[in-house]
Amino acid sequence: MVPDRYYRAVAKPRKSDSKLKRRAQVVPWTALLQVGAILVRRWGALSARERARFTELVRESRGRVSNLSVKERLELRKLARKLDVKGMGRELIALGRGKRSHRRKRR
Repeated sequence: MVPDRYYRAVAKPRKSDSKLKRRAQVVPWTALLQVGAILVRRWGALSARERARFTELVRESRGRVSNLSVKERLELRKLARKLDVKGMGRELIALGRGKRSHRRKRR
């Protein structure tokens, strides 16, 4: 028999929910799928050759347009216009707002 002074309380085991499982339940999966669909549709507007060139220019710039020559900047701008980045942004913002109106309420 073990004396009481050596007894150490042990927390009850929790349900088998892992942290990853709980986080996965919180993620708004439908919103992520809609974002993916928007991106795929816009990306599909470019031909395979244009997609490859766009990717090459973005990698070469390393996130800074100033790393590109003037000619490459113009080419990147042309491809970005074809992607309609502004329109994509509007769609994504509207998606984030959900059912809320984009107009401000008058007071």
